[in-house]
Amino acid sequence: MLIQESANEETPQGRIPRVARLMALAIRMETLIASGRVASYTDAARLAYVTRARMTQIMNLTRLAPDIQEAVLFLAPVLKGRDPVTERDLRPIAAELNWTKQRKLWARLIGSEQSVTH
Repeated sequence: MLIQESANEETPQGRIPRVARLMALAIRMETLIASGRVASYTDAARLAYVTRARMTQIMNLTRLAPDIQEAVLFLAPVLKGRDPVTERDLRPIAAELNWTKQRKLWARLIGSEQSVTH
């Protein structure tokens, strides 16, 4: 579904968090690999100009529960300073295969980030 912005709404200021861009890349690469358009993580790494190890780290984001992936994709723009959530922050969450446990870890991460930034 496409959402159209009304003329009255202002475009959000700031930049898209890096982890949101990485999440989008991981989803796109997963689609390309599943369709056979990209043969492997090695080829994906070559296309993205990163090492195979880095591509694995990025692709591990697809192990996150779907609602967490969505939340990462729609993180608020960063107005100044460092990103509140990084790919490194998400590694232990993605390593947990149980989505219920992932959600608890995510809530803890977001709660701690909110308390730091607000």
